[in-house]
Amino acid sequence: MIEGLTNIAVIAAHPDDEVLGFGGTMHRISSKGGAVSVLILATGLAARQTSGAADPSDLAQLREHSESANTLLGVRDLQFADFPDNRMDTVALLDVVHRVEAFLDGVKPDAVFTHHAGDLNVDHQITAKAVQTACRSLPGFAPTLIHGEVLSSTEYALPEDQIQPNMYVELGSSLDVKIAAMACYKEELRAFPHPRSLDAIRAQAALRGTQSGVSAAEAFRIVRKVITL
Repeated sequence: MIEGLTNIAVIAAHPDDEVLGFGGTMHRISSKGGAVSVLILATGLAARQTSGAADPSDLAQLREHSESANTLLGVRDLQFADFPDNRMDTVALLDVVHRVEAFLDGVKPDAVFTHHAGDLNVDHQITAKAVQTACRSLPGFAPTLIHGEVLSSTEYALPEDQIQPNMYVELGSSLDVKIAAMACYKEELRAFPHPRSLDAIRAQAALRGTQSGVSAAEAFRIVRKVITL
């Protein structure tokens, strides 16, 4: 078991963000008997529609792809919200916080993984802020809070907003499972050298691996960790 990570929650803005940012770690934890729960907040489709509304059949298909991907990663509980894609800044932050709080209340995780607050994508920013609020330390609830990086967003942040990793998870064979999970999102994939490609995922894992002395890794920023002695 990865030390201190036996029951984790992953809160992502869009379908495929959970795989891109955390998929290898999710599989590492689940394969060792840990519990992994996922909440995806936005539909992931509406920004592609001129009407601004997600087509129900397209949304159903995307969620089927998401269920397939998360099954490969060993996720026990996958939940979806219906916040507007790339328009989460039009929703009251409190509404997003309440949805996150309801999810966390059911999961009661030891650690929460979510987006880096400096990401370019506005939905990632709102998600990070909502999770930060929902995870404020209270008596009996102070989970470790961890930010991750999502290709095609995190790397586009302003220089002063770039993520500064201070935790790495060695992926080993879980990298191949992450690749297989991402392949489930057929409509989200692009050809290399687009960052949202399977080759780019492998390249990023190799880069983070060289930074941490292993062949492949995912990189994270620990925002808060409470140690009880």
